[in-house]
Amino acid sequence: MTDAQTAAERIAQLRSDLDAHNYRYYVLDEPSVPDAEYDRLFRSLQALEAEHPELVTPDSPTQRVGGAASSAFGVVRHEIPMLSLGNAFEEDDLREFDRRVREGLDLPAGSEAAYSCEPKLDGLAVSLLYENGHLVRGATRGDGSTGEDISANVRTIRNVPLKLRSEGWPEVLEVRGEVYMSKAGFERLNAAQAEAGGKTFANPRNAAAGSLRQLDPKITAGRPLEFCCYGIGRVPAPLAATHTASLERLKDWGLPISRELRRVQGAEACLDYYRDIGARRASLAYEIDGVVFKVNDIGQQRELGFRAREPRWAIAHKFPASEELTELLDVEFQVGRTGAVTPVARLKPVQVAGVTVSNATLHNMDEVARLGVMIGDTVIIRRAGDVIPQVMQVVTERRPADARPVQVPTHCPVCGSDVERTQLVKRSKGRESFSEGAVYRCVGRLACQAQLKQAIIHFVSRRAMDIEGLGDKIVEQLVDKGLVKSPADLYTLTYDDVFALEGFAEVSSNNLLASIASSKRPTLARFIFALGIPDVGEETAKLLARTLGSLERIERALPEVLTYLPDVGAEVAYEIHNFFEAEHNREVIAQLRANGVELQDEGELHAEFAACASLAALIDKLNIPFVAATGAKKLAEKAAGRATGAAGIAEVKALAGDWLDLSTTKGLNERARQSIRDWFAVADHARRAEAIEAQLRDFGMHWQSERKTAEGLPLAGQTWVLTGTLEAMSRDVAKDRLEALGAKVAGSVSARTTCVVAGPGAGSKLAKAEELGLRVLDEAAFLDALRGYGVTVDPA
Repeated sequence: MTDAQTAAERIAQLRSDLDAHNYRYYVLDEPSVPDAEYDRLFRSLQALEAEHPELVTPDSPTQRVGGAASSAFGVVRHEIPMLSLGNAFEEDDLREFDRRVREGLDLPAGSEAAYSCEPKLDGLAVSLLYENGHLVRGATRGDGSTGEDISANVRTIRNVPLKLRSEGWPEVLEVRGEVYMSKAGFERLNAAQAEAGGKTFANPRNAAAGSLRQLDPKITAGRPLEFCCYGIGRVPAPLAATHTASLERLKDWGLPISRELRRVQGAEACLDYYRDIGARRASLAYEIDGVVFKVNDIGQQRELGFRAREPRWAIAHKFPASEELTELLDVEFQVGRTGAVTPVARLKPVQVAGVTVSNATLHNMDEVARLGVMIGDTVIIRRAGDVIPQVMQVVTERRPADARPVQVPTHCPVCGSDVERTQLVKRSKGRESFSEGAVYRCVGRLACQAQLKQAIIHFVSRRAMDIEGLGDKIVEQLVDKGLVKSPADLYTLTYDDVFALEGFAEVSSNNLLASIASSKRPTLARFIFALGIPDVGEETAKLLARTLGSLERIERALPEVLTYLPDVGAEVAYEIHNFFEAEHNREVIAQLRANGVELQDEGELHAEFAACASLAALIDKLNIPFVAATGAKKLAEKAAGRATGAAGIAEVKALAGDWLDLSTTKGLNERARQSIRDWFAVADHARRAEAIEAQLRDFGMHWQSERKTAEGLPLAGQTWVLTGTLEAMSRDVAKDRLEALGAKVAGSVSARTTCVVAGPGAGSKLAKAEELGLRVLDEAAFLDALRGYGVTVDPA
């Protein structure tokens, strides 16, 4: 076989592979390999065709763009082809592109070309055609020459103007850009799809493409799609002398352009832009896979012209691949502090986004089932920013014959205790329904060293008890040596215990003991968070401390009473109640207090919740079948009419036993009245209702309790957002200061946000705040505001 024959066979195979990938990517919206793998195949084909130009054919993937239009849509022919871009993967690739530009323009020595810079959105390229200012057609890029008519779907995208604003637009204007889905929109869509039992998407790009190419525009209308212009197609005359000025004109006419659009001079300035946006990539509201650089001068673009499939005046500088192919070697199971047994993928090491990845999360067994993953599969791994790598997709066509299913262990891999699948309990109007949860748990609790270690690590963490010097390795030593069997044992450690640990000397031993001693006076919120109650994070712990005011009330609180607190639903309320009902947990708390832990800010029930309950609300919380909130109100009113004083559960119980009087209660049908009678006839039900009322009275939440006037905090009811880097104090300290003034500190910006504090490096949150016209403070103004409220501002 000759070298030419070998090259011809390899070229034919590469073309066949690329055509198959193009079809899955552009037509089916089900890519089977990550972009990095496609790029490698494409570059291999380019290199072979460069060595053997006699083998280049017009139908080679190097001579066209993308895949054929779907027959499900009408075909649109692009009068000006929608070409692809050449790629730069290294900084030297970009410098070489700049050299070719300068030589092609015959610029004087030392002169630099001007470039436009904008992020390369990871979505679907489309063309919008406007005639006399009205949107008349939308089309996909397709193969670059012909695309699909998606006019009906494009019209549903909210930031696509159906009529151009202002005036001065040409009679015919073709706009080109990207339809994409924000990260937040993608998460919402997948959550909704999962809840409805529908298909979830692997990434925002797939979600955007799948949404835009629906045959039913109503489905597209319900998807959170967005559009961003990046260029101009057919137009009678240039809109401006430069690319950036042209885009600014489009913006004036109501068409969205990138907020990151910049004009720079020379290759090094392009690289500075690339590095800057790369550093901010994870904080952007949307996915990007690189940066597009274009010669800014339109006349110079015409002078440079085109190659077969790409312009000579533009290039896409790609980021290191965030998705890669690798082999799933095995699945192991880790045990967390709550006993959750979690599958972890062990992978053949692969470079992803500049980092060697050998492990990836599989979340839970429902995710394993959704992916259909088997040991031995070739899988796509994704890593974005500092996020833990995860398995995104299985390449089923590469599955080996000896692939094995993933099996959950029946016994804990750490302690040997049984592993059980969790059950989800749904409580509604007197009924409980059970379903299998996605999580498997080891039942060994603190007898399982993995759970004990994780519980201690959480207990000593900075946002919990904040015991400096107790890192993971030291905790492991303490548990392995049997010195710590519960969090309370930390406060009985002696100098000799610590000194005997690996890596400890006299000074470090004394420092650790001093740190443990200084943690004995935590706030109530820190202590609650440190206990590690399932589903109780830092914010819920703060809420419990602020509202109920004391550990004693939190320990005793019944689930129905806890649901009077904002953002505490029934499931979380039962988790809190069950935690404090467990004898072991009560013993640990008693030991902690016996060992010197003193809570510092315990007090009365917050005035906001004094006398906050009503009889009608209590009846509603009893979940009596067929009695909704309106029926509960009618029942409470009827009971009040029978009472000589204020009505309570006793009067409701008496009414339930008086069938004649109950039958005259307006707003209750016969089925509801019978249900009330049956419910109160059960002794345990009546006792439960009486216990809830007694606790409301004891806590001061009962409708007959004394009302109190809350002392107003200056920022009560306000929502603040922190973004960017703060230099005078850490974000955590700033959050604490704001919460102490009554503000809620949120993680995202919305129309309900009161103020945004923006430090250096602020990105999408600041842009959203400016778009909504919200109040924005820089760090200096923020510190001045804190001082105005009497807050001491100390460096972090």
